[in-house]
Amino acid sequence: MEETFVPFRGIKNDLRGRLMCYKQDWAGGFRAGFRILAPTTYIFFASAIPVISFGEQLERNTEGVLTAVQTLASTAICGIIHSIIGGQPLLILGVAEPTVIMYTFMFNFAKERPDLGRKLFLAWTGWVCVWTAFLLFLLAILGACSIINRFTRVAGELFGLLIAMLFMQQAIKGIVDEFRIPKQENPKLTEFIPSWRFANGMFALVLSFGLLLTALRSRKARSWRYGTGWLRSLIADYGVPLMVLIWTAVSYIPAGSVPKGIPRRLFSPNPWSPGAYENWTVIKDMLDVPVLYIVGAFIPATMIAVLYYFDHSVASQLAQQKEFNLRKPPSFHYDLLLLGFLTIMCGLIGIPPSNGVIPQSPMHTKSLATLKHQLLRNRLVATARISMRKNSSLSQLYGNMQEAYQQMQTPLIYQEPSARGLKELKESTIQLASSMGAIDAPVDETVFDVEKEIDDLLPVEVKEQRLSNLLQAAAVGGCVAAMPILKMIPTSVLWGYFAFMAIESLPGNQFWERILLLFTAPSRRYKVLEEYHATFVETVPFKSIATFTIFQTAYLLICFGITWVPIAGLLFPLMIMLLVPVRQYFLPKFFKGAHLQDLDAAEYEEAPALPFNLAMEGEMGAGASLAEGGEILDEIITRSRGEIRHMCSPKITSSTATPTKDPRNFQSPRLSEKAYSPRVSELRGEHSPRSSGRGKYSPKTGEARPSSLGKSPHSSN
Repeated sequence: MEETFVPFRGIKNDLRGRLMCYKQDWAGGFRAGFRILAPTTYIFFASAIPVISFGEQLERNTEGVLTAVQTLASTAICGIIHSIIGGQPLLILGVAEPTVIMYTFMFNFAKERPDLGRKLFLAWTGWVCVWTAFLLFLLAILGACSIINRFTRVAGELFGLLIAMLFMQQAIKGIVDEFRIPKQENPKLTEFIPSWRFANGMFALVLSFGLLLTALRSRKARSWRYGTGWLRSLIADYGVPLMVLIWTAVSYIPAGSVPKGIPRRLFSPNPWSPGAYENWTVIKDMLDVPVLYIVGAFIPATMIAVLYYFDHSVASQLAQQKEFNLRKPPSFHYDLLLLGFLTIMCGLIGIPPSNGVIPQSPMHTKSLATLKHQLLRNRLVATARISMRKNSSLSQLYGNMQEAYQQMQTPLIYQEPSARGLKELKESTIQLASSMGAIDAPVDETVFDVEKEIDDLLPVEVKEQRLSNLLQAAAVGGCVAAMPILKMIPTSVLWGYFAFMAIESLPGNQFWERILLLFTAPSRRYKVLEEYHATFVETVPFKSIATFTIFQTAYLLICFGITWVPIAGLLFPLMIMLLVPVRQYFLPKFFKGAHLQDLDAAEYEEAPALPFNLAMEGEMGAGASLAEGGEILDEIITRSRGEIRHMCSPKITSSTATPTKDPRNFQSPRLSEKAYSPRVSELRGEHSPRSSGRGKYSPKTGEARPSSLGKSPHSSN
């Protein structure tokens, strides 16, 4: 993204770039056919269930002024508008946990003021939204999104982990409340006597943990060894919503032997019931708000504007990381401008505003990466089988697949055609073909296993389109009319889904991985290097890694603690913004520049992590393929920008290779150089073939550097 602070230039550039591919955004979605329903369903549940839970939370915190009807309506209306006229269609909008916190603080403030009170709460928040929109307009027009690259990993990952903590906090609080008497309920009812409250709480634990464990397991269905391929794919694509239905059905098993209120279920007014639509006419009450509070609304509006600017921009950034290989331009400035209009619209009709949400936005992109992977894979499998039936050689087979791959690429009119192609064949495949004398002979599946090898050839790409965003937003809107059905879902199932969302957002967060590294025994740290890992593990001393992680953890806990403080909790977005000067001016005084660059690189500073294939071929065993049936989502590491790891291992290794022709003269399939980790060899006492006798080697700088990964912090220099 070009850094420009000339007024309106960023918005103009965004509009120009997105208008050129607007038609293709729709055509690409419709060409995917029914397959578009898999990512649509996945992201619909990822959006709708948290929004329903936030509605339940708001209903308790605002004494029924705002309910799930309003949060669903906001998510649906804003989502539909953004999917049609927004810039980046991969960005998912919804009512987020920080918005719930803000509205809770504002309600507690308003109800204690006699001249505001509960009656004028929504009218006052309307003025807060007006001020917020005004600030968002200024930020978009003046090009404030140009500095989004200054939000490095220390900010992006900390904010992502804070959101995960808020999700998990909500899950824990919800489960604990299952053992208590809800507010505004009659404590003399049968279901609220101590024995039935305990039974309700224990049943809630079963339902929430049941959903959590089965949902996590179903996401890995493609790697199961049981069941047919289509069944595993079906469970992986639709397993999470299926688990919600299954555990909702389980909740009705003891229905005849327990009081009616056990387990507790969603409670929200139907959209047609009296009082459910009072907020839609809040605009007529806005002039009744005292002038002092109209002006004072600028204070919480500043906090919300900062939060939305950061949250919306970071969510958009995570949804379009460069490692996703997106081919269409970003739209930070225009999307922020549109968010201003959506905010003022929501304020005037009395519903909480929606903004770009984490982790739903990167989850949406990853689900579309899975869709594109499946479309490409099906085409290449068919091409490979046709080539084999025609007795093609390995080189011809690869060339035919490369041609089929290029035919499925749709270059944009204003861009050069993509130079990206299939990855090179694995060295073990070429070596096997050479040992069998089949380089120029007809190839069969004993040499090239179609089902296993094609996954290793495909680069990560995303099906960039608008249809899935529109459909999921429309489905969320349909939940408003389906509120009587949604009331059948136990609240404990929602708490389990909250925990699922929190855990799903952790893998790939480098901050979280460094926390885990701190608890890894020094004698076992070399295991980290035996897997695909970030560059800092190779180049930064463990003592620096530990110090940086402890600082980041302390800052995270401060931000989390602030959310618990009444009124002052509005300041937690400023704590996130404060990380920009902290990163630029404070951290360089305590960390070496090279170490800080590896630990917290800005986008323009990042160097790709080196993949190290450390297992000896003989140790892998014949027939091993980590990519077999693998879920592409598991191969994508989503950090602040994200890294792609493509896990592949030799299918078979010939110990007596006798090539009839030098495989390095092979035309299409290029041989990839094996990468070794000198630090693992050092820790194991082996000689590193990569160091070539030059001593210990840093893959980032090429300089000799001692390894301290396997040492304890006390022995690190």
